[in-house]
Amino acid sequence: MVTLALLFSPSTSHSSRTRLWKVVLQRLADQLGIVVSVCHFPPGTSKWNKIEHRMFCHITENWRGRPLVSHEVVVNLIGNTTTKQGLKIHAALDTNPYPTGIQVSDEDLARVRIETDSFQGDWNYRIRPRTK
Repeated sequence: MVTLALLFSPSTSHSSRTRLWKVVLQRLADQLGIVVSVCHFPPGTSKWNKIEHRMFCHITENWRGRPLVSHEVVVNLIGNTTTKQGLKIHAALDTNPYPTGIQVSDEDLARVRIETDSFQGDWNYRIRPRTK
């Protein structure tokens, strides 16, 4: 059995508490026939992310003093950020529609084949594919 491992910093769209996130991961596991292992970082840990610290200071320096008047300007300023050490940042605007307010019923959530870890099971779990 193939396993896909996902590591996430806390956010509202894919937090450990989001019901829709787990239902969608179940669909992915079913479609690919794989186990999806998920590990959420505890809240507050993204501030220690070294990559974010390396990037964002240069991004803000690059756009300092420029009015951020459109998405195009923001994406171009981010995407044209480089450092002397060779860090290059790639940016693109995601224009896909993402509907809000999607409700997940208790029945839909109960059909998710979730297997929690013994350590911090709310943050660390596996979703196994359902048999057809």
